[in-house]
Amino acid sequence: MFRRIICMVSVLCLTCLWAGSATAGKVLKMSTTTSTQSSGLLDRLLPEFTKDTGITIKVIAKGTGAAIRDGQDGNVDVIFVHAKGREDKFVAEGYGTRRYAVMHNDFVIIGPVADPAGIKGMSDAGRALKKIAAAKALFVSRGDDSGTHTKEQFLWKNSGVSLAKQVQKIVRKGKEKEITFMMPENSDSWYRSIGQGMGKTITFAEEKQGYTMSDRGTYIKYKYGKTPALDLEVLCEGGAALANPYGIIPVNPEKFSHVQYDMAMEFVNWLLAEKGQKLIGDYRLEGKQLFFGDAL
Repeated sequence: MFRRIICMVSVLCLTCLWAGSATAGKVLKMSTTTSTQSSGLLDRLLPEFTKDTGITIKVIAKGTGAAIRDGQDGNVDVIFVHAKGREDKFVAEGYGTRRYAVMHNDFVIIGPVADPAGIKGMSDAGRALKKIAAAKALFVSRGDDSGTHTKEQFLWKNSGVSLAKQVQKIVRKGKEKEITFMMPENSDSWYRSIGQGMGKTITFAEEKQGYTMSDRGTYIKYKYGKTPALDLEVLCEGGAALANPYGIIPVNPEKFSHVQYDMAMEFVNWLLAEKGQKLIGDYRLEGKQLFFGDAL
Protein backbone atom coordinates (compact mmCIF):
# COMPACT_ATOMS: atom_id res chain seq x y z
CA MET A 1 0.00 0.00 0.00
CA PHE A 2 2.81 2.33 0.96
CA ARG A 3 4.60 1.60 -2.33
CA ARG A 4 1.38 2.26 -4.23
CA ILE A 5 0.99 5.66 -2.56
CA ILE A 6 4.63 6.54 -3.32
CA CYS A 7 4.09 5.55 -6.95
CA MET A 8 0.96 7.69 -7.27
CA VAL A 9 2.71 10.66 -5.71
CA SER A 10 5.65 10.23 -8.09
CA VAL A 11 3.35 10.09 -11.11
CA LEU A 12 1.50 13.19 -9.86
CA CYS A 13 4.78 15.10 -9.39
CA LEU A 14 5.99 14.12 -12.86
CA THR A 15 2.66 15.20 -14.35
CA CYS A 16 2.89 18.58 -12.62
CA LEU A 17 6.47 19.04 -13.74
CA TRP A 18 5.52 18.16 -17.32
CA ALA A 19 2.56 20.53 -17.28
CA GLY A 20 4.69 23.27 -15.77
CA SER A 21 7.44 22.86 -18.34
CA ALA A 22 4.88 22.72 -21.16
CA THR A 23 3.35 25.98 -19.97
CA ALA A 24 6.75 27.54 -19.49
CA GLY A 25 7.60 26.59 -23.06
CA LYS A 26 4.63 28.51 -24.52
CA VAL A 27 6.29 31.87 -25.08
CA LEU A 28 5.12 34.29 -27.75
CA LYS A 29 7.53 37.03 -28.86
CA MET A 30 5.88 40.39 -29.53
CA SER A 31 7.48 43.62 -30.68
CA THR A 32 5.35 46.62 -29.79
CA THR A 33 5.39 50.37 -29.53
CA THR A 34 6.60 51.92 -26.29
CA SER A 35 3.20 53.54 -25.71
CA THR A 36 1.42 50.23 -25.05
CA GLN A 37 4.00 49.54 -22.34
CA SER A 38 4.59 53.06 -20.99
CA SER A 39 0.85 53.61 -20.54
CA GLY A 40 0.60 50.53 -18.33
CA LEU A 41 -1.90 48.80 -20.63
CA LEU A 42 0.18 45.66 -21.18
CA ASP A 43 0.52 45.20 -17.42
CA ARG A 44 -3.26 44.92 -17.37
CA LEU A 45 -3.73 42.73 -20.44
CA LEU A 46 -0.92 40.20 -20.50
CA PRO A 47 -1.36 38.55 -17.07
CA GLU A 48 -5.02 37.92 -17.94
CA PHE A 49 -4.08 36.41 -21.31
CA THR A 50 -1.50 34.15 -19.66
CA LYS A 51 -4.05 33.09 -17.03
CA ASP A 52 -6.58 32.19 -19.75
CA THR A 53 -4.21 30.43 -22.16
CA GLY A 54 -0.98 29.47 -20.40
CA ILE A 55 0.94 31.49 -23.00
CA THR A 56 3.55 33.96 -21.77
CA ILE A 57 4.31 36.96 -23.97
CA LYS A 58 7.86 38.24 -24.18
CA VAL A 59 7.51 41.97 -24.86
CA ILE A 60 10.07 43.92 -26.86
CA ALA A 61 9.03 47.58 -26.58
CA LYS A 62 10.54 50.07 -29.04
CA GLY A 63 9.51 52.59 -31.65
CA THR A 64 7.04 51.39 -34.29
CA GLY A 65 9.67 51.53 -37.06
CA ALA A 66 12.00 49.27 -35.10
CA ALA A 67 9.12 46.97 -34.12
CA ILE A 68 8.17 46.60 -37.79
CA ARG A 69 11.79 45.81 -38.66
CA ASP A 70 11.71 43.04 -36.03
CA GLY A 71 8.81 41.55 -37.95
CA GLN A 72 10.56 42.00 -41.29
CA ASP A 73 13.58 40.15 -39.92
CA GLY A 74 11.48 37.33 -38.51
CA ASN A 75 12.71 38.03 -34.98
CA VAL A 76 9.23 38.05 -33.43
CA ASP A 77 5.92 36.26 -33.87
CA VAL A 78 3.61 39.28 -33.83
CA ILE A 79 3.81 43.08 -33.90
CA PHE A 80 1.42 45.48 -32.11
CA VAL A 81 2.00 49.02 -33.38
CA HIS A 82 0.39 52.33 -34.41
CA ALA A 83 1.37 53.59 -37.86
CA LYS A 84 -1.36 52.32 -40.17
CA GLY A 85 0.31 53.22 -43.47
CA ARG A 86 3.45 51.35 -42.50
CA GLU A 87 1.40 48.45 -41.14
CA ASP A 88 -0.49 48.12 -44.43
CA LYS A 89 2.80 48.13 -46.32
CA PHE A 90 4.17 45.44 -43.98
CA VAL A 91 1.23 43.20 -44.92
CA ALA A 92 1.31 44.11 -48.64
CA GLU A 93 4.98 43.10 -48.82
CA GLY A 94 4.17 39.70 -47.34
CA TYR A 95 5.78 40.10 -43.94
CA GLY A 96 2.47 39.95 -42.08
CA THR A 97 -0.67 37.94 -42.72
CA ARG A 98 -3.27 40.61 -41.92
CA ARG A 99 -3.70 43.79 -39.88
CA TYR A 100 -6.34 43.54 -37.16
CA ALA A 101 -7.74 46.79 -35.70
CA VAL A 102 -7.50 46.56 -31.91
CA MET A 103 -8.04 49.99 -30.37
CA HIS A 104 -7.44 53.70 -30.70
CA ASN A 105 -6.80 56.82 -28.74
CA ASP A 106 -5.40 60.07 -30.09
CA PHE A 107 -2.33 62.25 -30.19
CA VAL A 108 -2.13 65.58 -28.41
CA ILE A 109 0.28 68.49 -28.65
CA ILE A 110 1.38 69.43 -25.15
CA GLY A 111 3.36 72.38 -23.91
CA PRO A 112 4.03 74.84 -21.08
CA VAL A 113 1.29 76.81 -19.37
CA ALA A 114 2.86 80.02 -20.75
CA ASP A 115 2.14 78.76 -24.31
CA PRO A 116 4.49 81.16 -26.16
CA ALA A 117 3.16 80.10 -29.57
CA GLY A 118 -0.48 80.70 -28.59
CA ILE A 119 -1.92 77.35 -29.66
CA LYS A 120 -4.16 76.61 -26.67
CA GLY A 121 -7.63 75.44 -27.68
CA MET A 122 -6.69 74.59 -31.27
CA SER A 123 -7.74 71.31 -32.92
CA ASP A 124 -5.92 71.77 -36.25
CA ALA A 125 -2.51 70.26 -35.51
CA GLY A 126 -0.99 71.50 -38.77
CA ARG A 127 -1.89 75.12 -37.94
CA ALA A 128 -0.65 74.66 -34.38
CA LEU A 129 2.73 73.42 -35.59
CA LYS A 130 2.94 76.32 -38.04
CA LYS A 131 2.42 78.76 -35.16
CA ILE A 132 5.11 77.01 -33.11
CA ALA A 133 7.51 77.34 -36.06
CA ALA A 134 6.62 81.02 -36.58
CA ALA A 135 7.27 81.74 -32.90
CA LYS A 136 10.49 79.66 -32.99
CA ALA A 137 9.26 78.11 -29.75
CA LEU A 138 11.11 75.02 -28.56
CA PHE A 139 9.66 71.80 -29.97
CA VAL A 140 10.99 68.43 -28.84
CA SER A 141 10.67 65.52 -31.27
CA ARG A 142 11.12 61.86 -30.44
CA GLY A 143 13.18 61.53 -33.63
CA ASP A 144 13.24 57.75 -33.23
CA ASP A 145 11.32 56.43 -36.27
CA SER A 146 8.38 55.51 -34.03
CA GLY A 147 4.68 55.69 -34.88
CA THR A 148 4.50 58.99 -33.00
CA HIS A 149 7.48 60.33 -34.96
CA THR A 150 5.86 59.17 -38.22
CA LYS A 151 2.64 61.01 -37.31
CA GLU A 152 4.58 64.13 -36.35
CA GLN A 153 6.27 64.24 -39.77
CA PHE A 154 2.87 63.84 -41.44
CA LEU A 155 1.54 66.80 -39.47
CA TRP A 156 4.55 68.98 -40.28
CA LYS A 157 4.01 68.18 -43.97
CA ASN A 158 0.39 69.32 -43.66
CA SER A 159 1.40 72.48 -41.81
CA GLY A 160 2.89 74.12 -44.90
CA VAL A 161 6.20 74.74 -43.11
CA SER A 162 9.24 74.18 -45.37
CA LEU A 163 10.91 70.90 -44.53
CA ALA A 164 14.42 69.50 -44.94
CA LYS A 165 15.73 65.94 -44.91
CA GLN A 166 17.67 64.99 -41.81
CA VAL A 167 19.87 61.95 -41.22
CA GLN A 168 20.38 61.07 -37.58
CA LYS A 169 22.02 58.24 -35.66
CA ILE A 170 20.15 56.78 -32.72
CA VAL A 171 21.22 54.13 -30.23
CA ARG A 172 18.89 51.29 -29.26
CA LYS A 173 20.07 48.63 -26.79
CA GLY A 174 23.67 49.49 -27.46
CA LYS A 175 23.33 49.34 -31.24
CA GLU A 176 23.69 52.43 -33.41
CA LYS A 177 21.19 52.90 -36.24
CA GLU A 178 20.83 55.58 -38.87
CA ILE A 179 17.38 56.97 -39.66
CA THR A 180 16.22 59.52 -42.23
CA PHE A 181 13.28 61.83 -41.67
CA MET A 182 11.86 65.27 -42.50
CA MET A 183 11.98 68.22 -40.09
CA PRO A 184 11.37 71.97 -40.33
CA GLU A 185 13.98 73.77 -42.40
CA ASN A 186 16.44 76.12 -40.64
CA SER A 187 15.12 75.09 -37.24
CA ASP A 188 18.33 74.29 -35.39
CA SER A 189 17.67 77.02 -32.82
CA TRP A 190 14.26 75.70 -31.72
CA TYR A 191 13.67 72.11 -32.95
CA ARG A 192 15.24 69.29 -30.91
CA SER A 193 15.24 65.73 -32.25
CA ILE A 194 16.43 63.56 -29.37
CA GLY A 195 16.07 59.95 -30.60
CA GLN A 196 14.25 58.76 -27.46
CA GLY A 197 11.01 57.07 -26.45
CA MET A 198 7.85 58.90 -25.42
CA GLY A 199 8.49 59.01 -21.70
CA LYS A 200 11.97 60.49 -22.02
CA THR A 201 10.74 62.94 -24.66
CA ILE A 202 7.97 64.20 -22.38
CA THR A 203 10.44 64.53 -19.50
CA PHE A 204 12.90 66.46 -21.67
CA ALA A 205 10.15 68.79 -22.95
CA GLU A 206 9.06 69.48 -19.38
CA GLU A 207 12.62 70.24 -18.24
CA LYS A 208 13.09 72.67 -21.13
CA GLN A 209 9.48 73.96 -21.02
CA GLY A 210 8.96 73.16 -24.68
CA TYR A 211 6.23 71.65 -26.84
CA THR A 212 6.03 68.04 -27.94
CA MET A 213 3.51 65.57 -29.33
CA SER A 214 2.41 62.53 -27.35
CA ASP A 215 -0.12 59.76 -27.54
CA ARG A 216 -2.79 60.58 -24.99
CA GLY A 217 -2.29 57.39 -23.00
CA THR A 218 1.34 58.08 -22.17
CA TYR A 219 0.57 61.72 -21.46
CA ILE A 220 -2.11 60.74 -18.94
CA LYS A 221 0.30 58.27 -17.29
CA TYR A 222 2.89 61.03 -16.85
CA LYS A 223 0.42 63.77 -15.97
CA TYR A 224 -1.62 61.90 -13.38
CA GLY A 225 0.49 58.87 -12.49
CA LYS A 226 3.67 60.63 -11.37
CA THR A 227 4.70 62.49 -8.24
CA PRO A 228 5.33 65.34 -8.74
CA ALA A 229 2.88 65.52 -11.62
CA LEU A 230 3.88 66.63 -15.09
CA ASP A 231 3.21 70.36 -15.50
CA LEU A 232 2.84 70.39 -19.30
CA GLU A 233 -0.74 70.83 -20.53
CA VAL A 234 -2.72 69.61 -23.53
CA LEU A 235 -2.89 72.62 -25.84
CA CYS A 236 -4.02 71.12 -29.17
CA GLU A 237 -6.36 68.14 -29.42
CA GLY A 238 -9.39 66.67 -31.13
CA GLY A 239 -8.67 67.08 -34.84
CA ALA A 240 -9.16 64.14 -37.21
CA ALA A 241 -5.48 64.23 -38.15
CA LEU A 242 -4.57 63.42 -34.53
CA ALA A 243 -6.32 60.02 -34.56
CA ASN A 244 -4.09 57.20 -33.30
CA PRO A 245 -5.26 53.68 -34.28
CA TYR A 246 -3.40 50.57 -33.09
CA GLY A 247 -3.19 47.33 -35.06
CA ILE A 248 -1.82 43.85 -34.41
CA ILE A 249 -0.25 41.75 -37.16
CA PRO A 250 0.93 38.12 -36.98
CA VAL A 251 4.22 37.61 -38.82
CA ASN A 252 3.74 35.51 -41.96
CA PRO A 253 4.71 31.84 -41.44
CA GLU A 254 5.10 31.42 -45.21
CA LYS A 255 8.02 33.85 -45.07
CA PHE A 256 9.40 32.70 -41.71
CA SER A 257 8.53 29.07 -41.00
CA HIS A 258 9.78 29.26 -37.40
CA VAL A 259 7.25 31.86 -36.20
CA GLN A 260 4.54 30.68 -33.82
CA TYR A 261 1.56 31.67 -35.93
CA ASP A 262 -1.06 29.60 -34.06
CA MET A 263 -0.11 31.20 -30.75
CA ALA A 264 -0.04 34.64 -32.39
CA MET A 265 -3.59 34.11 -33.64
CA GLU A 266 -4.65 32.93 -30.19
CA PHE A 267 -3.49 36.28 -28.82
CA VAL A 268 -5.12 38.20 -31.67
CA ASN A 269 -8.45 36.46 -31.17
CA TRP A 270 -8.26 37.01 -27.40
CA LEU A 271 -7.61 40.74 -27.86
CA LEU A 272 -10.48 41.10 -30.33
CA ALA A 273 -12.96 39.12 -28.26
CA GLU A 274 -15.22 40.56 -25.58
CA LYS A 275 -12.86 40.06 -22.63
CA GLY A 276 -9.83 41.66 -24.30
CA GLN A 277 -11.85 44.59 -25.61
CA LYS A 278 -13.49 45.13 -22.21
CA LEU A 279 -10.11 45.14 -20.45
CA ILE A 280 -8.88 47.75 -22.95
CA GLY A 281 -11.95 49.95 -22.51
CA ASP A 282 -11.99 49.59 -18.74
CA TYR A 283 -8.32 50.47 -18.29
CA ARG A 284 -8.15 53.82 -16.55
CA LEU A 285 -5.66 56.00 -14.79
CA GLU A 286 -6.97 58.48 -12.24
CA GLY A 287 -10.44 57.79 -13.62
CA LYS A 288 -9.44 58.66 -17.20
CA GLN A 289 -9.91 56.20 -20.07
CA LEU A 290 -6.71 55.75 -22.07
CA PHE A 291 -7.80 53.52 -24.97
CA PHE A 292 -11.00 52.64 -26.85
CA GLY A 293 -11.55 49.19 -28.36
CA ASP A 294 -12.15 48.95 -32.12
CA ALA A 295 -13.00 45.26 -32.58
CA LEU A 296 -16.57 45.05 -31.25
